[in-house]
Amino acid sequence: MRTIQMTLDDDLVDAVDKIVKKLKMSRSAFTRQALRNALTQANIEQMENKHKKGYEKKPVSKSEFSIWEPEQEWID
Repeated sequence: MRTIQMTLDDDLVDAVDKIVKKLKMSRSAFTRQALRNALTQANIEQMENKHKKGYEKKPVSKSEFSIWEPEQEWID
């Protein structure tokens, strides 16, 4: 693990200090978890954008999934 120095707004530090006290965790632990969550969210957004661009380049045809329509019928 590495130690790094960051510059943060006073109000952000105050808000973090309040929440870490309630959660009974350290500032560092909270920040690590927040960064992990942010990285996960950024990766999800990148994959969603890549997926969207793929469908924009090659849209689904009307008949592409029609083979599955009979499978969706409920039998009494």
